[in-house]
Order: sequence, then C-alpha cells, then structure tokens
Amino acid sequence: MIIGLVKEIKNNENRVALTPGGVLELIGNGHQVLVEKGAGSGSGFGDELYVEAGASLFADKKELFDQAEIIVKVKEPLESEYELFRVGQALYTYLHLAPNRSLTEMLIEKKVTGIAYETVQLANGQLPLLSPMSEVAGRMSVQIGATMLQKYNGGMGILLGGVPGVSSGEVVIIGGGVVGTNAAKMALGLGARVTVLDVSKNRLAYLDDIFAGRVSTLICNDFNVAQAVKNADLLIGAVLVAGSKAPKIVKEAMVKTMKKGSVIVDVAIDQGGSIETIDRVTTHDNPYYEKHGVIHYSVANMPGAVPRTSTFALEAATLPYLIQIANKGVKRALLEDPCLMAGLNTYDGMITYEPVAVTLGFKYEDPKKYL
Repeated sequence: MIIGLVKEIKNNENRVALTPGGVLELIGNGHQVLVEKGAGSGSGFGDELYVEAGASLFADKKELFDQAEIIVKVKEPLESEYELFRVGQALYTYLHLAPNRSLTEMLIEKKVTGIAYETVQLANGQLPLLSPMSEVAGRMSVQIGATMLQKYNGGMGILLGGVPGVSSGEVVIIGGGVVGTNAAKMALGLGARVTVLDVSKNRLAYLDDIFAGRVSTLICNDFNVAQAVKNADLLIGAVLVAGSKAPKIVKEAMVKTMKKGSVIVDVAIDQGGSIETIDRVTTHDNPYYEKHGVIHYSVANMPGAVPRTSTFALEAATLPYLIQIANKGVKRALLEDPCLMAGLNTYDGMITYEPVAVTLGFKYEDPKKYL
C-alpha cells in the first residue's frame, strides 16, 4: 500500500503521525511511504531520518496526495486541505466530525474512507487510540490551569498546592474518564484539593479506590455541578460521549458564580466543549480569553505543544492498526477487526458512525452492508 504522511498545518500542531521508526516498520512490511518535507520537524525528526528509513520525500503536498492510497495525519484536515483529497481515498486520523459539518460534507462528497482514531473501540468500551492523547491532555490541563492562575496571566494569583499555613487550591473536574483521571493525578501531585464529578457511580467508586479517598467524588447532576463550580479555582471540562458532540454540563449561570480570576480549561473543546461559556476554539498562539471575570482556555490540540511525548505515545497506539490496514487492505482490515470497524466514520459517500449521523442530522448507514 502507498501511505502518505503529511505535515500538520493546524496552529502550533507539532505532532506527526509517524516517526522514522514507524516508517521503517511499514516499509519492512512491504509498503511504500511518502513523506511531506518537514512533516516531522516539530517533533524533532529531520527529513533525512525519514529518507534513511526508506521513505520518499515530497516537497509538493498535492503530488503526495495524488499518489497516496491512504493519508495518515494527527488532526482533522483543515479547509485548505479539502481540495487535495481524491475521490475514494482513505484517511486515518483524529476526525472529530460531530462539531464539524464542513469536513463531514467534504468526506461524503469525495467518498473518502474516513477512519477516526477517536472512535476505534475495544469490546470493553475502551478507546485505545484516544486514550494516549487523553492522558497527555488531562495532565496538561492542570499544568496550564496552574499557570493561568498566576496573576500576570489574569488569574487570581494562587498556588494550587498552597504552602504550610495557607490553604491549597480547589480543582474541580467534570468527567472521571481518562482525561479526568489523569488531571486528578496531576492536581493531587501538586497538593491541590480535588473534586471529580461523573454520571457513573461505579466510575466514582473506582476513582475513590485508586486515589485512596484523597479525591472527593460527586454524582454529576445540576445541583452538584453548580455547587462544585462555585467553589472551583480551576475547573476542568473532561466530558466525553464517544463520537458525539459534548453535552453542555456547566451552564453560563454557573460560571457567573465563579470567583474572579478563576480558570476554566475545557479539554472537550475538540468535540464542541462541555461548558456554555466556551464559545470559541482558541489556539496555542492566543490560548485564552476572559468572560464573566473567569479565564477560559479552549485549545483543541493541547498535546501538540508537547510533541516529543505525544508523538511517540500516539504512534504506539495507532501503528498496529495502520499495519493491519496496509497488510490486508482497508476493506478486509475493517471486516476482520470489529474494533477498527468502530472507527469507520465515512465510507463511499455515507456516514457510517451513528453518533455523528445523529448529531449532524445525516442518514446513518451500517458499513457492513457495503464493504
């Protein structure tokens, strides 16, 4: 199979979908890898390393797209890239289609086989290709929040961990999944007081167990959310409904009760955000804005700021599936692996992932009927 690896163009997205080591493994399996010049530079991989691994280097992105059977990326294509796709081409990346109608329409129009990292799902419900970046984003959310709380950034000027004789900060996390769990780990490590809210009592019991009672846990309902948000110095949105647009758990009226200079970090922004006052996607260049006296951070590609960690973590999860796709062909790989089939969001001009179809108002088609 001819695999195309392209350079990410999203603001300050420094990750790359394949390292030279990953390219070497694909070539060892008998495949051809085309690499756009500079694709790995943000993660510290020079073009020469890809050439040494056996890749063909391309200065012209369109030429690469014209030759590749499957395009491998980290983040969803931006509008300037839409015209590059060929009819019937395959795409393997984070897609996050639920809040992105224009991308969905392009994939349908060009009959792109769109396999989304974030919806590949194991039989136990785990999301193996989303989890590594959720771990990174969860940990980063606390680091970023702690920085935003500093006075020169507009925060209230508190140290999350406090010092002897001074109370530590209150971190409230909405959602106890992978993002929320990793955020709680970081916040506890800094010495903050931590409250996690989730809709699942079983998940809260699990968190209470692994953190040995050091985290306060609450069922996520309007009353508990309102009380917790009011007390938060740092509020982290960590809500996920796989493949669907995130529900707005925190209402604007709740945000208005927060202390001046407190901080919100909404990790769910790539699925539309879980907090009503998160009304825009920000960038690493201009990451936050103030509303109702509260600092809001809503960067959709947080792990792009730490590419030397996140690139390796991502590839470790995604490469085995890519090798399956390349070795067997797209159709056979999908049919033989139900986990990978769950990642198929678009195929032959159809929406083949039901939560995306429901969110955007498209007709859902069962891909097994057409493969």
